[in-house]
Amino acid sequence: MLKPGLMMDRPLLISGILEHAAAQYGAVEVVSRETHGPLHRSSYSEVARRSKKLAHALQALGLEAGQAVGSIAWNNHRHLEAYFAVSGSGMVLHTCNPRLHPQQLIYIINHAEDRVVLFDSTFAPLVKGIAAHCPQVQAWVCLCDADQMPGVRAGTEGVANVLCYEELIAPHSEQFEWPEFDERTAAALCYTSGTTGNPKGALYTHRAIVLNAFSGCQPNVLSLSSRDTVLPVVPMFHINAWCIPYAAPIAGSRLVLPGPRLDGASLYELMEGEHVTVSAGVPTIWLALIQHVQQHGLRFTTMKRTAVGGSAMPQALIEQYDALGVEVRHGWGMTETTAVATISALTGAEMGLPAQARHAIVARQGRSVFGVEIKVVDEAGRTLPRDGVSQGELMVRGQWIINGYHKAEASPLVDGWFPTGDIATIDPTGIMQIRDRTKDVIKTGGEWISSIDLENAAMAHPAVAMAAVIGVKHPKWDERPLLFIVRKPGQTLEKDEILGFLAGRVAKWWVPDEVVFVDALPVGGTGKVQKAELRKQYGGIFSA
Repeated sequence: MLKPGLMMDRPLLISGILEHAAAQYGAVEVVSRETHGPLHRSSYSEVARRSKKLAHALQALGLEAGQAVGSIAWNNHRHLEAYFAVSGSGMVLHTCNPRLHPQQLIYIINHAEDRVVLFDSTFAPLVKGIAAHCPQVQAWVCLCDADQMPGVRAGTEGVANVLCYEELIAPHSEQFEWPEFDERTAAALCYTSGTTGNPKGALYTHRAIVLNAFSGCQPNVLSLSSRDTVLPVVPMFHINAWCIPYAAPIAGSRLVLPGPRLDGASLYELMEGEHVTVSAGVPTIWLALIQHVQQHGLRFTTMKRTAVGGSAMPQALIEQYDALGVEVRHGWGMTETTAVATISALTGAEMGLPAQARHAIVARQGRSVFGVEIKVVDEAGRTLPRDGVSQGELMVRGQWIINGYHKAEASPLVDGWFPTGDIATIDPTGIMQIRDRTKDVIKTGGEWISSIDLENAAMAHPAVAMAAVIGVKHPKWDERPLLFIVRKPGQTLEKDEILGFLAGRVAKWWVPDEVVFVDALPVGGTGKVQKAELRKQYGGIFSA
Protein backbone atom coordinates (compact mmCIF):
# COMPACT_ATOMS: atom_id res chain seq x y z
CA MET A 1 0.00 0.00 0.00
CA LEU A 2 1.34 3.41 -0.96
CA LYS A 3 2.12 5.71 1.96
CA PRO A 4 1.06 9.40 1.69
CA GLY A 5 3.68 12.05 2.32
CA LEU A 6 3.38 14.87 4.83
CA MET A 7 3.93 17.97 2.71
CA MET A 8 1.93 21.15 2.28
CA ASP A 9 -0.23 21.19 -0.84
CA ARG A 10 -0.03 24.75 -2.17
CA PRO A 11 -1.43 25.53 -5.64
CA LEU A 12 0.85 26.70 -8.44
CA LEU A 13 -0.74 30.05 -9.34
CA ILE A 14 0.39 32.94 -11.52
CA SER A 15 -0.31 35.38 -8.69
CA GLY A 16 2.34 33.52 -6.68
CA ILE A 17 4.96 34.40 -9.31
CA LEU A 18 4.24 38.11 -8.94
CA GLU A 19 4.14 38.00 -5.13
CA HIS A 20 7.49 36.20 -5.11
CA ALA A 21 9.07 38.76 -7.44
CA ALA A 22 7.70 41.73 -5.47
CA ALA A 23 8.92 40.28 -2.16
CA GLN A 24 12.35 39.02 -3.23
CA TYR A 25 13.23 41.16 -6.25
CA GLY A 26 10.99 44.19 -5.77
CA ALA A 27 13.61 46.72 -6.82
CA VAL A 28 14.63 44.87 -9.99
CA GLU A 29 13.82 46.97 -13.06
CA VAL A 30 11.19 46.35 -15.67
CA VAL A 31 12.06 48.51 -18.69
CA SER A 32 9.45 49.02 -21.37
CA ARG A 33 9.64 50.82 -24.68
CA GLU A 34 6.32 52.56 -25.03
CA THR A 35 4.21 52.39 -28.16
CA HIS A 36 5.10 56.00 -28.90
CA GLY A 37 8.83 55.59 -28.35
CA PRO A 38 10.15 56.61 -24.91
CA LEU A 39 11.38 54.14 -22.32
CA HIS A 40 9.30 53.55 -19.20
CA ARG A 41 11.06 52.30 -16.06
CA SER A 42 9.31 50.51 -13.25
CA SER A 43 10.05 47.53 -10.99
CA TYR A 44 8.53 44.24 -9.97
CA SER A 45 7.08 45.83 -6.85
CA GLU A 46 5.42 48.52 -8.98
CA VAL A 47 4.12 45.93 -11.44
CA ALA A 48 2.58 44.11 -8.46
CA ARG A 49 0.91 47.27 -7.12
CA ARG A 50 -0.50 48.29 -10.49
CA SER A 51 -1.65 44.75 -11.28
CA LYS A 52 -3.72 44.82 -8.12
CA LYS A 53 -5.27 48.14 -9.15
CA LEU A 54 -6.19 46.61 -12.51
CA ALA A 55 -7.68 43.54 -10.81
CA HIS A 56 -9.93 45.87 -8.78
CA ALA A 57 -10.84 47.83 -11.93
CA LEU A 58 -11.87 44.73 -13.87
CA GLN A 59 -14.09 43.63 -11.02
CA ALA A 60 -15.61 47.12 -10.91
CA LEU A 61 -16.49 46.69 -14.59
CA GLY A 62 -18.53 43.67 -13.56
CA LEU A 63 -16.17 40.90 -14.67
CA GLU A 64 -16.17 37.65 -12.76
CA ALA A 65 -13.83 34.70 -12.34
CA GLY A 66 -13.72 32.52 -15.44
CA GLN A 67 -14.57 35.32 -17.86
CA ALA A 68 -12.14 36.31 -20.59
CA VAL A 69 -10.23 39.56 -21.06
CA GLY A 70 -8.67 40.06 -24.48
CA SER A 71 -5.49 41.96 -25.29
CA ILE A 72 -4.31 43.38 -28.60
CA ALA A 73 -0.98 44.75 -27.51
CA TRP A 74 2.78 44.89 -27.89
CA ASN A 75 5.36 43.84 -25.29
CA ASN A 76 5.08 46.65 -22.74
CA HIS A 77 4.61 47.24 -19.02
CA ARG A 78 0.82 47.64 -19.11
CA HIS A 79 0.46 44.38 -21.02
CA LEU A 80 2.67 42.75 -18.37
CA GLU A 81 0.40 44.08 -15.62
CA ALA A 82 -2.57 42.52 -17.39
CA TYR A 83 -0.75 39.17 -17.55
CA PHE A 84 -0.89 39.01 -13.76
CA ALA A 85 -4.03 40.98 -12.93
CA VAL A 86 -6.36 39.01 -15.19
CA SER A 87 -5.14 35.48 -14.48
CA GLY A 88 -4.32 36.22 -10.85
CA SER A 89 -7.90 37.22 -10.13
CA GLY A 90 -9.27 34.02 -11.67
CA MET A 91 -10.14 35.42 -15.10
CA VAL A 92 -8.68 34.23 -18.41
CA LEU A 93 -6.27 36.40 -20.39
CA HIS A 94 -6.84 35.98 -24.13
CA THR A 95 -3.85 37.39 -26.03
CA CYS A 96 -4.88 38.24 -29.60
CA ASN A 97 -2.50 38.30 -32.53
CA PRO A 98 -3.12 41.71 -34.16
CA ARG A 99 -1.73 40.47 -37.47
CA LEU A 100 -4.50 37.97 -37.98
CA HIS A 101 -7.00 38.79 -40.69
CA PRO A 102 -9.74 40.99 -39.13
CA GLN A 103 -12.33 38.26 -39.73
CA GLN A 104 -10.20 35.79 -37.80
CA LEU A 105 -9.69 38.34 -35.03
CA ILE A 106 -13.44 38.85 -34.80
CA TYR A 107 -13.90 35.08 -34.70
CA ILE A 108 -11.48 34.48 -31.82
CA ILE A 109 -12.77 37.41 -29.73
CA ASN A 110 -16.31 36.07 -30.06
CA HIS A 111 -15.25 32.45 -29.62
CA ALA A 112 -13.34 33.32 -26.43
CA GLU A 113 -16.29 35.44 -25.25
CA ASP A 114 -14.05 38.36 -24.31
CA ARG A 115 -15.89 40.82 -22.06
CA VAL A 116 -13.19 43.50 -22.09
CA VAL A 117 -10.42 44.03 -24.64
CA LEU A 118 -7.21 45.90 -23.79
CA PHE A 119 -5.48 47.44 -26.80
CA ASP A 120 -2.47 49.58 -27.64
CA SER A 121 -3.17 52.91 -29.33
CA THR A 122 -1.43 51.56 -32.47
CA PHE A 123 -4.42 49.31 -32.95
CA ALA A 124 -7.16 51.93 -32.61
CA PRO A 125 -8.04 51.67 -36.35
CA LEU A 126 -8.20 47.89 -36.00
CA VAL A 127 -10.55 48.17 -33.02
CA LYS A 128 -12.75 50.58 -34.95
CA GLY A 129 -13.08 48.03 -37.74
CA ILE A 130 -13.94 45.02 -35.59
CA ALA A 131 -15.83 46.43 -32.57
CA ALA A 132 -19.29 46.35 -34.20
CA HIS A 133 -18.81 42.63 -34.87
CA CYS A 134 -17.89 41.78 -31.25
CA PRO A 135 -21.16 42.35 -29.35
CA GLN A 136 -20.05 40.61 -26.14
CA VAL A 137 -17.23 43.10 -25.52
CA GLN A 138 -18.48 45.56 -22.91
CA ALA A 139 -15.46 47.89 -22.90
CA TRP A 140 -12.40 48.61 -25.03
CA VAL A 141 -9.53 49.82 -22.83
CA CYS A 142 -6.63 51.65 -24.44
CA LEU A 143 -3.26 50.99 -22.79
CA CYS A 144 -2.25 54.63 -22.64
CA ASP A 145 -2.16 57.85 -20.60
CA ALA A 146 -5.07 60.27 -20.41
CA ASP A 147 -3.34 62.82 -22.66
CA GLN A 148 -3.31 60.32 -25.52
CA MET A 149 -7.03 59.62 -25.35
CA PRO A 150 -8.25 62.43 -27.66
CA GLY A 151 -6.33 60.86 -30.53
CA VAL A 152 -7.48 57.38 -29.55
CA ARG A 153 -11.12 58.43 -29.40
CA ALA A 154 -10.79 60.06 -32.80
CA GLY A 155 -9.31 56.83 -34.14
CA THR A 156 -12.11 54.74 -32.62
CA GLU A 157 -14.97 57.06 -33.49
CA GLY A 158 -18.27 55.21 -33.27
CA VAL A 159 -16.99 52.53 -30.86
CA ALA A 160 -18.93 52.48 -27.59
CA ASN A 161 -17.26 52.58 -24.17
CA VAL A 162 -13.64 53.25 -25.09
CA LEU A 163 -11.76 53.74 -21.81
CA CYS A 164 -8.31 54.93 -20.79
CA TYR A 165 -6.22 52.39 -18.87
CA GLU A 166 -4.62 54.91 -16.53
CA GLU A 167 -7.94 56.58 -15.76
CA LEU A 168 -9.52 53.15 -15.25
CA ILE A 169 -7.04 51.96 -12.60
CA ALA A 170 -6.31 55.34 -10.94
CA PRO A 171 -9.06 55.33 -8.27
CA HIS A 172 -8.46 51.77 -7.12
CA SER A 173 -6.48 50.43 -4.19
CA GLU A 174 -3.01 48.89 -4.44
CA GLN A 175 -4.15 46.29 -1.89
CA PHE A 176 -5.79 43.19 -3.34
CA GLU A 177 -6.05 39.68 -1.94
CA TRP A 178 -5.32 37.29 -4.76
CA PRO A 179 -7.85 34.44 -4.58
CA GLU A 180 -6.68 30.86 -4.15
CA PHE A 181 -8.15 28.15 -6.33
CA ASP A 182 -7.24 24.91 -8.08
CA GLU A 183 -4.01 25.21 -10.09
CA ARG A 184 -5.74 23.44 -12.98
CA THR A 185 -7.99 26.47 -13.43
CA ALA A 186 -7.78 28.19 -16.81
CA ALA A 187 -5.36 31.13 -16.81
CA ALA A 188 -4.71 32.15 -20.42
CA LEU A 189 -6.02 31.47 -23.89
CA CYS A 190 -4.01 31.60 -27.09
CA TYR A 191 -5.25 30.74 -30.57
CA THR A 192 -3.22 29.01 -33.25
CA SER A 193 -2.12 30.96 -36.30
CA GLY A 194 -1.33 29.72 -39.79
CA THR A 195 -3.96 26.99 -39.65
CA THR A 196 -6.55 26.14 -42.27
CA GLY A 197 -10.05 27.14 -41.19
CA ASN A 198 -10.67 29.05 -38.00
CA PRO A 199 -7.91 29.34 -35.38
CA LYS A 200 -8.10 26.85 -32.52
CA GLY A 201 -7.79 27.88 -28.87
CA ALA A 202 -5.24 26.47 -26.43
CA LEU A 203 -6.57 27.06 -22.91
CA TYR A 204 -3.62 27.03 -20.52
CA THR A 205 -3.88 26.28 -16.82
CA HIS A 206 -2.03 28.07 -14.03
CA ARG A 207 -0.16 24.84 -13.36
CA ALA A 208 1.03 24.50 -16.97
CA ILE A 209 2.27 28.09 -17.17
CA VAL A 210 4.06 28.03 -13.82
CA LEU A 211 5.77 24.71 -14.58
CA ASN A 212 6.83 25.92 -18.02
CA ALA A 213 8.15 29.15 -16.51
CA PHE A 214 10.17 27.10 -14.01
CA SER A 215 11.69 25.16 -16.91
CA GLY A 216 12.83 28.40 -18.56
CA CYS A 217 15.07 29.08 -15.59
CA GLN A 218 16.89 25.75 -15.89
CA PRO A 219 20.56 25.91 -16.99
CA ASN A 220 19.83 23.80 -20.08
CA VAL A 221 16.92 25.98 -21.20
CA LEU A 222 17.30 29.78 -20.84
CA SER A 223 19.37 29.63 -17.65
CA LEU A 224 17.71 32.79 -16.30
CA SER A 225 18.96 34.19 -13.00
CA SER A 226 18.98 37.42 -11.03
CA ARG A 227 22.22 38.33 -12.82
CA ASP A 228 20.50 38.44 -16.21
CA THR A 229 18.68 41.08 -18.20
CA VAL A 230 16.27 39.35 -20.56
CA LEU A 231 14.59 40.85 -23.61
CA PRO A 232 11.76 38.74 -25.07
CA VAL A 233 11.45 39.76 -28.72
CA VAL A 234 8.84 37.05 -29.24
CA PRO A 235 5.50 38.87 -28.91
CA MET A 236 3.44 38.61 -25.76
CA PHE A 237 0.51 37.73 -28.02
CA HIS A 238 2.40 34.65 -29.29
CA ILE A 239 2.30 31.73 -26.83
CA ASN A 240 2.67 34.14 -23.91
CA ALA A 241 6.08 35.29 -25.20
CA TRP A 242 7.26 31.71 -24.60
CA CYS A 243 6.44 32.22 -20.89
CA ILE A 244 9.42 34.56 -20.41
CA PRO A 245 7.26 37.25 -18.70
CA TYR A 246 6.57 34.60 -16.05
CA ALA A 247 10.06 33.06 -15.93
CA ALA A 248 11.89 36.37 -15.53
CA PRO A 249 10.18 37.35 -12.24
CA ILE A 250 10.66 33.80 -10.89
CA ALA A 251 14.40 34.13 -11.52
CA GLY A 252 14.58 37.80 -10.51
CA SER A 253 15.90 38.71 -13.96
CA ARG A 254 15.74 42.30 -15.09
CA LEU A 255 13.08 42.44 -17.83
CA VAL A 256 13.23 44.61 -20.97
CA LEU A 257 10.10 44.83 -23.14
CA PRO A 258 10.75 46.14 -26.68
CA GLY A 259 7.34 47.53 -27.67
CA PRO A 260 6.51 47.72 -31.38
CA ARG A 261 9.97 48.52 -32.78
CA LEU A 262 11.50 45.17 -33.68
CA ASP A 263 13.79 46.20 -36.54
CA GLY A 264 17.49 45.42 -36.28
CA ALA A 265 18.60 48.96 -35.44
CA SER A 266 16.00 49.43 -32.68
CA LEU A 267 16.72 46.07 -31.09
CA TYR A 268 20.48 46.60 -31.16
CA GLU A 269 20.11 50.02 -29.55
CA LEU A 270 17.91 48.59 -26.81
CA MET A 271 20.14 45.57 -26.20
CA GLU A 272 23.24 47.69 -25.86
CA GLY A 273 21.60 50.53 -23.94
CA GLU A 274 20.00 48.21 -21.40
CA HIS A 275 22.88 45.69 -21.20
CA VAL A 276 20.73 42.76 -22.27
CA THR A 277 22.30 39.34 -21.65
CA VAL A 278 19.53 36.99 -22.86
CA SER A 279 16.92 37.24 -25.58
CA ALA A 280 14.45 35.08 -27.50
CA GLY A 281 12.66 35.31 -30.83
CA VAL A 282 12.11 33.85 -34.28
CA PRO A 283 14.87 33.55 -36.94
CA THR A 284 13.62 36.46 -39.07
CA ILE A 285 14.32 38.79 -36.13
CA TRP A 286 17.88 37.51 -35.72
CA LEU A 287 18.48 37.77 -39.44
CA ALA A 288 17.53 41.47 -39.46
CA LEU A 289 19.62 42.11 -36.34
CA ILE A 290 22.77 40.42 -37.67
CA GLN A 291 22.46 42.32 -40.95
CA HIS A 292 22.35 45.61 -39.03
CA VAL A 293 25.34 44.61 -36.91
CA GLN A 294 27.41 43.50 -39.90
CA GLN A 295 26.54 46.48 -42.09
CA HIS A 296 27.67 48.91 -39.38
CA GLY A 297 30.66 46.97 -38.07
CA LEU A 298 29.13 46.58 -34.61
CA ARG A 299 29.63 44.09 -31.77
CA PHE A 300 27.53 42.80 -28.88
CA THR A 301 29.02 43.90 -25.57
CA THR A 302 26.69 42.13 -23.12
CA MET A 303 24.56 39.63 -25.07
CA LYS A 304 25.45 36.06 -24.09
CA ARG A 305 22.72 33.80 -25.45
CA THR A 306 19.44 33.74 -27.30
CA ALA A 307 16.69 31.18 -27.70
CA VAL A 308 15.38 30.76 -31.23
CA GLY A 309 12.18 29.01 -32.29
CA GLY A 310 9.11 29.28 -34.45
CA SER A 311 10.92 28.01 -37.54
CA ALA A 312 14.31 26.51 -38.36
CA MET A 313 17.33 28.78 -37.93
CA PRO A 314 19.93 28.22 -40.67
CA GLN A 315 23.27 26.90 -39.49
CA ALA A 316 25.01 29.76 -41.31
CA LEU A 317 23.16 32.25 -39.09
CA ILE A 318 24.07 30.29 -35.95
CA GLU A 319 27.72 30.48 -37.01
CA GLN A 320 27.53 34.25 -37.45
CA TYR A 321 26.15 34.77 -33.93
CA ASP A 322 28.72 32.41 -32.45
CA ALA A 323 31.45 34.44 -34.11
CA LEU A 324 30.11 37.49 -32.26
CA GLY A 325 30.12 35.68 -28.92
CA VAL A 326 26.37 34.96 -28.73
CA GLU A 327 25.30 31.39 -27.98
CA VAL A 328 22.24 30.28 -29.91
CA ARG A 329 19.89 27.76 -28.30
CA HIS A 330 17.56 26.37 -30.91
CA GLY A 331 14.22 25.28 -29.48
CA TRP A 332 10.92 23.85 -30.58
CA GLY A 333 7.43 24.34 -29.25
CA MET A 334 4.01 25.34 -30.46
CA THR A 335 0.83 26.98 -29.24
CA GLU A 336 -0.32 23.58 -28.04
CA THR A 337 2.80 23.04 -25.87
CA THR A 338 2.46 26.30 -23.84
CA ALA A 339 6.01 27.24 -24.90
CA VAL A 340 9.34 25.40 -24.98
CA ALA A 341 9.28 21.60 -25.32
CA THR A 342 12.77 20.90 -26.68
CA ILE A 343 15.98 22.93 -26.83
CA SER A 344 19.50 22.45 -28.16
CA ALA A 345 21.68 23.40 -25.20
CA LEU A 346 25.01 21.64 -25.66
CA THR A 347 26.35 19.10 -23.17
CA GLY A 348 29.85 19.36 -21.74
CA ALA A 349 31.12 16.76 -24.20
CA GLU A 350 29.46 18.53 -27.14
CA MET A 351 31.03 21.84 -26.11
CA GLY A 352 34.43 20.28 -26.81
CA LEU A 353 33.60 19.46 -30.43
CA PRO A 354 34.94 21.51 -33.38
CA ALA A 355 32.88 24.61 -34.19
CA GLN A 356 31.19 23.16 -37.27
CA ALA A 357 30.05 20.07 -35.35
CA ARG A 358 28.71 22.24 -32.50
CA HIS A 359 26.80 24.43 -34.92
CA ALA A 360 25.29 21.39 -36.64
CA ILE A 361 23.93 20.18 -33.29
CA VAL A 362 22.50 23.59 -32.42
CA ALA A 363 20.81 23.77 -35.84
CA ARG A 364 18.62 20.88 -34.71
CA GLN A 365 15.81 21.39 -32.23
CA GLY A 366 17.43 19.64 -29.30
CA ARG A 367 16.44 17.40 -26.42
CA SER A 368 13.10 17.47 -24.67
CA VAL A 369 13.08 19.44 -21.43
CA PHE A 370 12.08 17.71 -18.21
CA GLY A 371 8.30 17.45 -18.09
CA VAL A 372 7.95 16.70 -21.81
CA GLU A 373 8.26 13.40 -23.69
CA ILE A 374 8.64 13.04 -27.47
CA LYS A 375 8.59 10.24 -30.02
CA VAL A 376 8.22 9.86 -33.79
CA VAL A 377 5.77 7.44 -35.38
CA ASP A 378 5.16 6.05 -38.85
CA GLU A 379 1.88 6.29 -40.76
CA ALA A 380 0.54 3.26 -38.88
CA GLY A 381 1.32 4.85 -35.51
CA ARG A 382 4.29 2.60 -34.73
CA THR A 383 7.09 4.21 -32.73
CA LEU A 384 10.22 4.61 -34.85
CA PRO A 385 13.76 4.00 -33.57
CA ARG A 386 15.90 6.82 -32.23
CA ASP A 387 18.56 6.39 -34.88
CA GLY A 388 18.66 9.92 -36.34
CA VAL A 389 17.48 8.55 -39.70
CA SER A 390 13.96 7.16 -39.27
CA GLN A 391 11.56 10.04 -39.75
CA GLY A 392 7.90 10.25 -38.94
CA GLU A 393 5.34 12.45 -37.27
CA LEU A 394 6.50 14.02 -34.02
CA MET A 395 4.28 13.17 -31.04
CA VAL A 396 4.47 14.92 -27.68
CA ARG A 397 3.00 14.60 -24.21
CA GLY A 398 3.79 16.19 -20.89
CA GLN A 399 2.95 18.53 -18.05
CA TRP A 400 2.14 21.55 -20.22
CA ILE A 401 0.74 19.97 -23.39
CA ILE A 402 -2.94 20.52 -24.23
CA ASN A 403 -5.39 17.62 -24.13
CA GLY A 404 -8.02 19.41 -26.22
CA TYR A 405 -8.95 22.68 -27.89
CA HIS A 406 -11.22 25.32 -26.35
CA LYS A 407 -14.89 24.44 -26.98
CA ALA A 408 -13.96 21.55 -29.28
CA GLU A 409 -15.83 18.28 -28.81
CA ALA A 410 -13.25 15.87 -30.20
CA SER A 411 -9.83 15.43 -28.61
CA PRO A 412 -6.78 15.71 -30.90
CA LEU A 413 -4.85 13.15 -28.82
CA VAL A 414 -3.83 9.76 -30.16
CA ASP A 415 -3.34 7.22 -27.37
CA GLY A 416 -2.56 10.07 -24.99
CA TRP A 417 -0.05 11.79 -27.31
CA PHE A 418 -0.51 15.06 -29.19
CA PRO A 419 0.24 14.77 -32.95
CA THR A 420 2.22 17.88 -33.87
CA GLY A 421 2.03 17.78 -37.66
CA ASP A 422 5.84 18.01 -37.80
CA ILE A 423 8.03 15.40 -39.52
CA ALA A 424 11.08 14.72 -37.35
CA THR A 425 13.92 12.38 -36.44
CA ILE A 426 15.38 11.65 -32.99
CA ASP A 427 18.98 10.46 -32.69
CA PRO A 428 20.42 8.03 -30.10
CA THR A 429 21.40 10.93 -27.79
CA GLY A 430 17.82 12.24 -27.73
CA ILE A 431 18.34 15.18 -30.10
CA MET A 432 15.26 15.88 -32.19
CA GLN A 433 15.35 17.51 -35.60
CA ILE A 434 12.33 18.87 -37.43
CA ARG A 435 12.63 17.74 -41.03
CA ASP A 436 9.51 19.53 -42.22
CA ARG A 437 5.86 20.23 -41.61
CA THR A 438 3.61 17.50 -42.95
CA LYS A 439 2.06 20.16 -45.18
CA ASP A 440 5.48 21.46 -46.38
CA VAL A 441 7.42 18.28 -47.10
CA ILE A 442 7.86 17.79 -50.85
CA LYS A 443 7.16 14.42 -52.52
CA THR A 444 8.92 14.06 -55.85
CA GLY A 445 8.94 10.81 -57.82
CA GLY A 446 7.99 8.85 -54.69
CA GLU A 447 10.85 10.34 -52.60
CA TRP A 448 10.71 13.00 -49.91
CA ILE A 449 12.56 16.34 -49.93
CA SER A 450 12.83 18.50 -46.81
CA SER A 451 12.03 22.14 -47.56
CA ILE A 452 13.82 23.12 -44.33
CA ASP A 453 17.08 21.41 -45.35
CA LEU A 454 16.95 23.08 -48.77
CA GLU A 455 16.32 26.48 -47.19
CA ASN A 456 19.23 26.05 -44.78
CA ALA A 457 21.52 25.04 -47.65
CA ALA A 458 20.54 28.13 -49.64
CA MET A 459 21.02 30.38 -46.60
CA ALA A 460 24.66 29.30 -46.43
CA HIS A 461 25.37 31.31 -49.60
CA PRO A 462 26.91 34.66 -48.58
CA ALA A 463 24.64 36.65 -50.93
CA VAL A 464 21.38 35.21 -49.56
CA ALA A 465 19.42 37.20 -46.99
CA MET A 466 16.36 34.93 -46.82
CA ALA A 467 15.24 31.75 -48.54
CA ALA A 468 12.03 29.74 -48.73
CA VAL A 469 11.13 26.52 -50.53
CA ILE A 470 7.70 25.17 -51.43
CA GLY A 471 6.55 22.08 -53.27
CA VAL A 472 4.73 22.82 -56.50
CA LYS A 473 2.61 20.38 -58.50
CA HIS A 474 4.56 18.92 -61.41
CA PRO A 475 3.11 16.98 -64.40
CA LYS A 476 5.80 14.28 -64.24
CA TRP A 477 7.23 14.17 -60.70
CA ASP A 478 4.11 14.86 -58.61
CA GLU A 479 5.86 17.81 -56.91
CA ARG A 480 9.09 19.69 -57.43
CA PRO A 481 10.79 22.24 -55.18
CA LEU A 482 10.56 25.93 -56.03
CA LEU A 483 13.14 28.19 -54.38
CA PHE A 484 12.55 31.82 -53.37
CA ILE A 485 15.55 34.03 -52.68
CA VAL A 486 15.87 37.48 -51.11
CA ARG A 487 19.32 38.84 -51.97
CA LYS A 488 21.39 40.77 -49.46
CA PRO A 489 21.68 44.50 -50.31
CA GLY A 490 24.11 45.14 -53.15
CA GLN A 491 24.38 41.48 -54.19
CA THR A 492 23.85 40.27 -57.75
CA LEU A 493 23.24 36.56 -57.20
CA GLU A 494 21.60 34.83 -60.19
CA LYS A 495 19.79 31.53 -60.76
CA ASP A 496 22.67 29.45 -62.15
CA GLU A 497 25.00 30.47 -59.32
CA ILE A 498 22.63 29.52 -56.49
CA LEU A 499 21.63 26.24 -58.16
CA GLY A 500 25.29 25.37 -58.68
CA PHE A 501 25.95 26.21 -55.06
CA LEU A 502 23.15 23.87 -53.96
CA ALA A 503 24.31 21.08 -56.26
CA GLY A 504 27.44 20.75 -54.13
CA ARG A 505 25.44 20.51 -50.89
CA VAL A 506 22.31 18.42 -51.53
CA ALA A 507 21.34 15.38 -53.58
CA LYS A 508 21.06 16.11 -57.29
CA TRP A 509 17.33 15.39 -57.39
CA TRP A 510 16.80 17.86 -54.51
CA VAL A 511 18.08 20.83 -56.55
CA PRO A 512 15.06 23.09 -57.30
CA ASP A 513 13.73 23.31 -60.83
CA GLU A 514 13.31 27.07 -60.64
CA VAL A 515 14.38 30.09 -58.58
CA VAL A 516 12.25 33.17 -57.95
CA PHE A 517 14.08 36.27 -56.72
CA VAL A 518 11.89 38.54 -54.59
CA ASP A 519 12.41 41.74 -52.63
CA ALA A 520 10.75 40.26 -49.54
CA LEU A 521 8.97 37.11 -48.41
CA PRO A 522 5.48 37.22 -46.90
CA VAL A 523 5.90 36.96 -43.13
CA GLY A 524 3.06 36.46 -40.64
CA GLY A 525 2.51 37.96 -37.22
CA THR A 526 4.70 35.38 -35.48
CA GLY A 527 7.64 35.88 -37.87
CA LYS A 528 7.10 32.74 -39.95
CA VAL A 529 7.20 32.78 -43.75
CA GLN A 530 3.66 32.36 -45.04
CA LYS A 531 4.14 29.52 -47.49
CA ALA A 532 0.42 29.32 -48.18
CA GLU A 533 0.68 32.75 -49.83
CA LEU A 534 3.58 31.57 -51.98
CA ARG A 535 1.64 28.46 -53.03
CA LYS A 536 -1.36 30.57 -53.92
CA GLN A 537 0.69 32.82 -56.18
CA TYR A 538 3.14 30.32 -57.67
CA GLY A 539 1.32 26.97 -57.38
CA GLY A 540 0.91 26.65 -61.15
CA ILE A 541 4.41 27.64 -62.23
CA PHE A 542 5.36 24.15 -63.52
CA SER A 543 2.08 23.52 -65.31
CA ALA A 544 1.85 26.86 -67.09
